[in-house]
Amino acid sequence: PWCYLVTGRVERLKKKYGITVRWTHFPLHPETPDSGLSLEELFRGRGYEIEAMKQRMSGLMAEENLPYGNRSHTYNSRLAQELSKWGETFPEGEALNLKLFEAYFVEGQNLAEPEVLLDVAEAAGLSRVVAEGVISERLFRNAVDADWSRAHELGVTGVPTFVSGNQGLVGAQNYEALEQLIQTSV
Repeated sequence: PWCYLVTGRVERLKKKYGITVRWTHFPLHPETPDSGLSLEELFRGRGYEIEAMKQRMSGLMAEENLPYGNRSHTYNSRLAQELSKWGETFPEGEALNLKLFEAYFVEGQNLAEPEVLLDVAEAAGLSRVVAEGVISERLFRNAVDADWSRAHELGVTGVPTFVSGNQGLVGAQNYEALEQLIQTSV
């Protein structure tokens, strides 16, 4: 959901400051099996109140007039990241990312399932046949590996993380905080 929340804010910053945005994939929970985990399983023993987290995110989304579902599971996102990396090579790449976030955070779909990814790619205006080859042959595996290495080098520990210069902010941030990050790093 953070992608929805920050996309408009980042677009405003791009226009105002002429910045270039580079999205870097991050392995938030790479150990998650393709079949997924319930949120209770994912956060067991970590002291998180799942319903409070959901209510907070739902409130943030409502403030922005954006859709948000009642997600109960998390799924391995590796294949979705590889598909997204492929999508970045096309103008439809941004639409693909938004459709991936919608499928996951609004509809609760399992992005580890190739058929789900193919449906999402097609909905974003990309070729289902080509997307199937990208997924089955893992054509963007190395590109995502490089992103994961870059995220590690940058010290990323959560998503979203915003980096400008040698400074960073973690978490969904308001426009003013993002603008301050840009202003102090130029």
